[in-house]
Amino acid sequence: MFLGTYSPKLDDKGRIILPAKFRDELAGGVVMTRGQENCVYVFSTREFEEMHEKIRQAPVTSKQARDYLRVFLSGASPETPDKQNRITIPHNLRSYAGLDRELTVIGAGSRAEIWDSEAWETYLAEQESVFSDTAEEVIPGLF
Repeated sequence: MFLGTYSPKLDDKGRIILPAKFRDELAGGVVMTRGQENCVYVFSTREFEEMHEKIRQAPVTSKQARDYLRVFLSGASPETPDKQNRITIPHNLRSYAGLDRELTVIGAGSRAEIWDSEAWETYLAEQESVFSDTAEEVIPGLF
């Protein structure tokens, strides 16, 4: 499970060093793709395959499912961490998420997310009040 918040820097070649706590899970390879709210989702290869299988089960007659599948998979890029535990974030994903040198990597359970640090701070500030107002209907059985 991916947990926590980290602040790696993007180097001149578009690479980041994976947070130490994520390395074991991601050592076998990662798949990065467009995330919602303009971040980059980072899945282990195994988790991405499971996610893809779930998406594939959606009816092909559903326009919403087709649209989601197209956007999700067209931005996907498999990467293998190098010996220094760095991964390259492809240019199209850096552009999509507005990534600059200052990044925030968060653990989001089954995936990690890479955010531009300023965008993450803005998002987090906006969501604080929503978080405190979350009702049981949103996540049944949690509270």
